[in-house]
Amino acid sequence: MAAGAKGWTERSMGRLWRPERRWHPWLVDSLLVIPASLDALLNVPSTHDWHFAVSLLAAAALVLRRPFPRTVLLLTLPGLYAGNALVAAVVAAYTVARTERARWQRSLAALLVVLGSFLPWPISAFKAESLSSITQQLIFATMLGVGPVALGLLAQTKRDLSERVAELAELRDHERALYAKTVIAEERARIAREMHDVVSHQAGLIAVQAGALQVTTKDPVTRETAATLRGLAVATLEELRSMILVLRAAGAGPTELVPQPRLADLPRLVAAAEVAATLSLDGCPERPLPEPVERAAYRTVQEALTNVRKHAPGAETEVLVRITPEALHVSVRNEAPAGPCPDSGLPGGRHGLIGLRERATLLGGTIEAAPECGGGFAVRLWLPLPDLATDLTEHRAA
Repeated sequence: MAAGAKGWTERSMGRLWRPERRWHPWLVDSLLVIPASLDALLNVPSTHDWHFAVSLLAAAALVLRRPFPRTVLLLTLPGLYAGNALVAAVVAAYTVARTERARWQRSLAALLVVLGSFLPWPISAFKAESLSSITQQLIFATMLGVGPVALGLLAQTKRDLSERVAELAELRDHERALYAKTVIAEERARIAREMHDVVSHQAGLIAVQAGALQVTTKDPVTRETAATLRGLAVATLEELRSMILVLRAAGAGPTELVPQPRLADLPRLVAAAEVAATLSLDGCPERPLPEPVERAAYRTVQEALTNVRKHAPGAETEVLVRITPEALHVSVRNEAPAGPCPDSGLPGGRHGLIGLRERATLLGGTIEAAPECGGGFAVRLWLPLPDLATDLTEHRAA
């Protein structure tokens, strides 16, 4: 299907099933009583005989045409046959055709209206009519009986078609959502496979080589460095394994992860960072903080120390974490290196700070990373904290 034709089809489908603004049903039925009553009043010579009474009853019965369409049609027939309640009978036949599913009921409604419009009252007056007059009356009665039923059937068909189109549109959206989930699941599985086959394999080799170096070397400094490398490689493998589990569990519900790092793990992180860094905790560290906030702070310090080790090795670094009633402040600032920075040879995709900025944005905070006037570099994170009273209430409830 061409793009233009497809767009026209979707716009047409939207118009079909879009709900329309309509008047209240009871108001419409009450307004229909007016022309039906005028029809009885203007076409009955006397308002004091029973012909006018049954015609007026037929007009008043239209108020109940929606909940009781067949009953209302039967109530309008005396006024049609004995009086002149033509409008009421036509509206009742339309209602039956619009609401009833059985074909014989629609056919019977049309036949009753045709007979009521064609046969005169009293029946003996039929003999005085000419053939031409009878033919004209039959054509007129057929149009009055079949026309409203045809319109009612058309309205019912339109309503069924609108419901079907709405159902198809809902199914189409559901299929699109399933297709999107399938594509995402396949991509996650591919990423998990690549991480398992490439990254995990190389990290495992690093752990094995570092362990072998730790056992075979006689230099204490080399042994300590090899132990640090092995510990980092093992920790990386653990995190990779948990990430692979998450990626492979796409669409399978929540996956249990290994314990995520918190602010209490910062001293160990700073000590193992191989950077001349000092850690300061200020504020009220005993206050319970949301886990995503603590994790974002930990990852910010981790990424900043990694950048210091890559781009400014040996530079003095200060890590400051300050907790106030309103926010959490994290600052990682390093001095300018004493000499030219050697090339570390470590790959850098420039995605670390982007990921930190995304974390901060999701938590409603901000992050700044820029050079200092004295030649150093600083990373500053600000994350808002929930109200302390609300936080304590939720903590006690939990």
